[in-house]
Amino acid sequence: MVLLGHKMKAFNLLLEENFMSVEIRNSIESGKTVLGIELGSTRIKAVLIGENHAPIASGSHDWENSYVNNIWTYSVEDIWNGIQDSYQKMANDVKQQYGVTLKTVGSIGFSAMMHGYMAFDQEGELLVPFRTWRNNITEQASKELTSLFNYQIPQRWSIAHLYQAILNQEEHVSEISFQTTLAGYVHWKLTGEKVLGVGEASGVFPIDLNTKSFNQTMMNQFNELIESRNLPWKLEDILPNVLVAGENAGVLTEVGARLLDPSGALQAGIPLCPPEGDAGTGMVATNSVAKRTGNVSAGTSVFAMVVLEKELSKVYSEIDLVTTPTGHLVAMAHSNNCSSDLNAWVGLFEEFSKAMGMNVDMNQLYGTLYHLALQGDPDAGGLLAYGYLSGEHMTHFEEGRPLFVRSSDSNFTLPNFMRVHLFTALGALKIGMDILLKEEKVKLDEILGHGGLFKTKAVGQSIMAAALNTPVSVMETAGEGGAWGIALLAAYMINKNGEETLDEFLNEKVFAGEAGTTISPDPKDVEGFEQFMQRYMKGLAIERAAVENL
Repeated sequence: MVLLGHKMKAFNLLLEENFMSVEIRNSIESGKTVLGIELGSTRIKAVLIGENHAPIASGSHDWENSYVNNIWTYSVEDIWNGIQDSYQKMANDVKQQYGVTLKTVGSIGFSAMMHGYMAFDQEGELLVPFRTWRNNITEQASKELTSLFNYQIPQRWSIAHLYQAILNQEEHVSEISFQTTLAGYVHWKLTGEKVLGVGEASGVFPIDLNTKSFNQTMMNQFNELIESRNLPWKLEDILPNVLVAGENAGVLTEVGARLLDPSGALQAGIPLCPPEGDAGTGMVATNSVAKRTGNVSAGTSVFAMVVLEKELSKVYSEIDLVTTPTGHLVAMAHSNNCSSDLNAWVGLFEEFSKAMGMNVDMNQLYGTLYHLALQGDPDAGGLLAYGYLSGEHMTHFEEGRPLFVRSSDSNFTLPNFMRVHLFTALGALKIGMDILLKEEKVKLDEILGHGGLFKTKAVGQSIMAAALNTPVSVMETAGEGGAWGIALLAAYMINKNGEETLDEFLNEKVFAGEAGTTISPDPKDVEGFEQFMQRYMKGLAIERAAVENL
């Protein structure tokens, strides 16, 4: 009887899976699914979601930026090859799982790493190679604009890149017809529409919180600033239009459909939501778009987004002010460097394993090493490291040198070694977050974590909780990331009921009953991280010497 019971249970489970598969197949064939694609720093990911907003198929493409003529960049060819490859892998996943060819979807959303500089001439040709957020080459422009606007303009913002190009008297500036971000560029080529979502736009130029568009007073100030340059355009002539979440941002053209899917299967006419940045999609994917919520995205770079109840008391060079996809004010603490150097060390351990004749699964290797970090001394045994693969604006470095340092009396163990590299991945971020939480007394109920640093269960969460002295939650969907977040924004556009807000849509239709784990800060770990930060701040002179002499 027990055996029969097990067989019946397995049979019922199989029936349920087949029924779900049929339902999903019907959704795909009737165009009720939604597609989100995000171009991250190291991966382009496509996620297809079903009518219950859960992912049903995905595809990804790995890529890396190049350092060409002292500029961090991606080529146009790499952009489109990556998009097409991730889309095709997602479509193949649909075919393999559900036995149908993907021909249409209900809506599409595109997202990408924020900021940077893409300038085009009247023919739509890129005037100079894409300058990514990673470039710390606009210090003069950043300082002058921050002073002019009395508003923090970070080096990576698009307006800083534009003004620096003007200051440098670059020839291409007079030929600019259109300037946008990576997400805006992809959206424009697929739809013909020159638009940005307000969250993405807030990393291009400051936003007026009342109009939810670029701040006209500041635009006038900028135009006056460059008047003597006798350029043939004003700022409003070359920037995209700004849209908020829920608004329609155009439809996929025939040319766009072939650009996205060269196989010819995908049909034109699909509506697209406003293109957003990875900060905005991270907020959506973690359901942290309401006030007093925040999220941390930790991968190649790390940034924390805190939705504010009121404006900050003054301008801070360490804090950017951006918005949610609906235009609420957000304080952003951003560090250019997070896990790249940490990943390189794990790669070294992989090489060692192979040299010893062991084929180690990378997930197991990461898990083992990360969990060892929890066994280390609270302050990481007096060790010090900087994962500065590139410059770090938070600590005023235009270039970086990955560095590991210890004194003769440091407790040099493998747990402490891993712990210090996890600590330093969050070191620059903590400088900014301390301003918000300690100086500005910003109220934060919890932080939601997502990104690669949180893949190993409990470890990234524990270290982050220690760094911020705030409970850190990770939801089961956290690994879906920004591609899922932009898919949710595309779903909101076509599925919202009347005046339903994005907050309401996410709470009631997406995250209701969502499971997750929360880790509260351990006082000993909090104290240990503070001790590490004292060492971190003093040791910046060592990092400076490395930059100057290596």
